[in-house]
Amino acid sequence: MTEVVRFSFPTFICYGPGAVKQLPLCLEEAKIRKLLLVTDNELTRTEAFKTIESVLKKSKVPYVVFSDVHPNPATDDVEMALRVYQANDCNGVVGLGGGSALDAAKVIPVRVVNDGPLTRYNVETGGNATIRVPLPPMIAIPTTAGTGSEVGRCSVLTDPQAKKKFLVCHQEMMPRRAILDPLLTVGLPAHLTAATGMDAFTHNLEALTVDAFHPMCDAIALKGMEYVAQYLERAVKNPTDIEARGYMMLAAMMGAVAFQKDLGAAHSMAHPLSTLSGVHHGLANAICLVPVMKFNRDRSAAKYARIAQCFGIDVNGLSELEAADKAIEAVADLNRRIGIPRSLAHVGVTEEQLSVLARSAVADTCHRTNPRPCSEKDFLMLFQQAFEQT
Repeated sequence: MTEVVRFSFPTFICYGPGAVKQLPLCLEEAKIRKLLLVTDNELTRTEAFKTIESVLKKSKVPYVVFSDVHPNPATDDVEMALRVYQANDCNGVVGLGGGSALDAAKVIPVRVVNDGPLTRYNVETGGNATIRVPLPPMIAIPTTAGTGSEVGRCSVLTDPQAKKKFLVCHQEMMPRRAILDPLLTVGLPAHLTAATGMDAFTHNLEALTVDAFHPMCDAIALKGMEYVAQYLERAVKNPTDIEARGYMMLAAMMGAVAFQKDLGAAHSMAHPLSTLSGVHHGLANAICLVPVMKFNRDRSAAKYARIAQCFGIDVNGLSELEAADKAIEAVADLNRRIGIPRSLAHVGVTEEQLSVLARSAVADTCHRTNPRPCSEKDFLMLFQQAFEQT
């Protein structure tokens, strides 16, 4: 695709190579007169950042940059950004980057209107129901294809005191506009393209296997996985393949739409792997996904058979369990082809950490909608398998 298109589902999407040039129009539509541009320090040295700055300078829209968002953003990041927003009389936010920058950017408007600390708005405690609205407008510009945060109503934050992730969610947190420009992703290194791509795949897969009736989300999840199966390896091995980059951005967005059904055990494992062991979230999902699929195989065989078809596998004549095994093999093979490390041992996790990780995973809420119930003993087994797999 070479042209820029605009559509809504329900976030208004501006998609295509060069879509970022429509940022001034999006700012006008959102009535943002002075913006806080939220990103991370590493991104400020990229061509993607230079492109955004060039567009803003040409449009003469005043802006201030906050670039101190950390991976797995902490509540402290948001508080620092809030002070910059208020000190410069901003009235809107633009998030630029991966899931960390976008999640931080989405929750800054919550703090503009509502008192801290952010932990009081934790979804798990029902605090999100106390968020006052309306919130200042926010526009999301992803530079990766993984989290799909640009179309989500939630932010994942880290509580540095508890060393635990938590969710802040509200319908008003959905970006007013999301600009998906695949040209902004061509500078993403291969290993991050692979990890974020498998994050998108995991979102779609776990959304599909949640035992809830939502045919629209199921259809979106299946198409999202089909896009990953077709285009992720291309994007990893040829970073300037704009078609592949574009379809991966769509797969990420579709995963975030689909997982309003919820997620599963792989995410409950990935969350403590990020906060306690420092493993990139998408990479953690990729490494844990195959053991979780094997764990859920008997319960999710019919859905896994449909996943096999996303990889172009002919399942005619196969039983559901046989087709499910083909799907698991296809996911493992994709991981290998795109260079995902084989096991947790290969990303610095030690065997001594596994019991602590299992305790944290069972406390995470995502596995409550896993198709098969998970105990702490189950999680310890799954971590052991992810640690040892070859």
